[in-house]
Amino acid sequence: MTTRCLLHICVILLFSTEISSRLCTMLHFQQNKVNKESLELLEKVSGNFPSQCINERAAFKPTQDVVQLPVSQKENVKVTIQEILQEIFNIFSKNLTQSAWDGTSIVRFQSGLYQQIQRLEACLRAQMEKGLASPESEDLQLTNRRVKKYFQGIDAFLKEKQYSQCAWEIIRVEIPRCFVLIDKLTRRLSN
Repeated sequence: MTTRCLLHICVILLFSTEISSRLCTMLHFQQNKVNKESLELLEKVSGNFPSQCINERAAFKPTQDVVQLPVSQKENVKVTIQEILQEIFNIFSKNLTQSAWDGTSIVRFQSGLYQQIQRLEACLRAQMEKGLASPESEDLQLTNRRVKKYFQGIDAFLKEKQYSQCAWEIIRVEIPRCFVLIDKLTRRLSN
């Protein structure tokens, strides 16, 4: 009985590892799709940038250019993408009440981000189990600190502006730059 139960568990683990491995193989296709959908939804939630917010646009000065973040090793690319998506999800899970955006599009945007974060986590878990990825690399930790610092700047800006409609519009226009970086990193996954 015990042997039979262990055999079932081994078969399940083998299939779950295989499924996670396939998720990793298809990751760049999924990420391209999520990027495209996310950009379309960000555009759709509000439309054109409000003219009354143009003067406030200069008030947002990111601590660094997110598109210039260095990611040296291919294994770190997935972790970095996951970190960026998680930070975007966190930002868009905050006080959106003053944004006057299309709620359905926001929910779809958040859902797409969440699903891709889950896929990346499953892929990374499978790679760590196989010993193919290490979240402890010094380069990765430096990159993740830079990502966090960038998003802390966004969060501080939103708080300073009391999550005003213009603050959200400015951030809505800024976030596609993150997807440019994710796209650049995703292309490295397919190589």
